[in-house]
Amino acid sequence: MKQIYEQGLRFTCTQCAHCCKDEPGYVFLSEEEISAIAAHLSLSRLAFLQHYCRRVQMADIYMISLLERRNNDCVFLTEAGCRIYQVRPLQCRSYPFWDSIVSSREYWDQEARECPGMNQGELHSKEEIERWLALRRAMKPKILYTDTYDE
Repeated sequence: MKQIYEQGLRFTCTQCAHCCKDEPGYVFLSEEEISAIAAHLSLSRLAFLQHYCRRVQMADIYMISLLERRNNDCVFLTEAGCRIYQVRPLQCRSYPFWDSIVSSREYWDQEARECPGMNQGELHSKEEIERWLALRRAMKPKILYTDTYDE
């Protein structure tokens, strides 16, 4: 099956924050991302988890996601941009090269109607896009087996 990114796709981030606001969702974190963000914020791991994360129940496990504000904006989105940009999670770094977006021209075009950086600027090769997809698929979100952070 021919991929929509066979010849690459154009994307340059305009820092509009479309991918960081307005719509509810999850930004699941790996153990490494939790540690990196906590260190960046000069917080203990537990303090970071308690103040900036939520536990999301998925069947009989819990996964860790960044909090959202009441308006669905990411907790780290400020007027000046992303407060943790240097250590932002893989999910954020890999946008818009997500399986759900590049799986069809229809989904890509639908997302591009909201993101002004898509179909503009830098041409990202098929190989680069596939690297992002592979990284996302290999990402191991932190899993808790209880509803507490005490593990």
